[in-house]
Amino acid sequence: MNSIANALLSDLALSLADAPHPRAKALHLPPAPWTGSKDGEFPALELEDGSLGLSYVLLDDSLAALACGGATRTLVGADAMDIAFGWRDGHGAARTLGFAAINALSRHLFDKAGFAPPHATDSIGGLDPQPDEHIGMVGLFPPLVKQITALGARLTVLELRADLAGVHAGHTVTLDPAALNPCDKVLATSTVLLNHTLDTVLANCRRAHRIVLVGPGAGCLPGSLFDAGVTALAGSWILDATGFKQAL
Repeated sequence: MNSIANALLSDLALSLADAPHPRAKALHLPPAPWTGSKDGEFPALELEDGSLGLSYVLLDDSLAALACGGATRTLVGADAMDIAFGWRDGHGAARTLGFAAINALSRHLFDKAGFAPPHATDSIGGLDPQPDEHIGMVGLFPPLVKQITALGARLTVLELRADLAGVHAGHTVTLDPAALNPCDKVLATSTVLLNHTLDTVLANCRRAHRIVLVGPGAGCLPGSLFDAGVTALAGSWILDATGFKQAL
């Protein structure tokens, strides 16, 4: 059972209450096929009120499937909550769209409540690595590796790609989630939400007193994540929707 997904979907349903659910207006895709640029990794689902939600599009064949247009033809006017259930129950493009809907609905609710998050002080979610600490990272991100190891902290990286595993200068890459158990703090990409691996990650972070999710997709309601042990989210907050869509 995916406890994180169930809890987050329940939070959204309760927060939307009996009001009419927002509906989808458009899907904004990066260029296909992927050009190799990080600017092309995140599409956006737009709701009728202008709320935008991001999702990672390079898992499975999601970008190719969405670029064909078949999955998006029935999107306009659809209940965004119905789309969101595809994150938990679907695969490939349906899962990608579902997670984008999760984030778009969250932004709708944030704006309705008049909430805006504080600006991030760094790109590692305020993790504040110390020289005597053991830091865990979920997903290998070389620029972030350098930020952590430069401060003298010991770093263990959990990866899905076997070709990256091994001992490297300043850090170790492993395929075993249990390697996170000794870590004092853990930094994870928001893709652990999209691919439903966050439950496994958290089950192996029993010692960590800080667990931070970072990345453009970290834009969902935080309550159930905080309850599960996550201590901070650091995502992308779109201020200029028109400019964002043009850039994408």
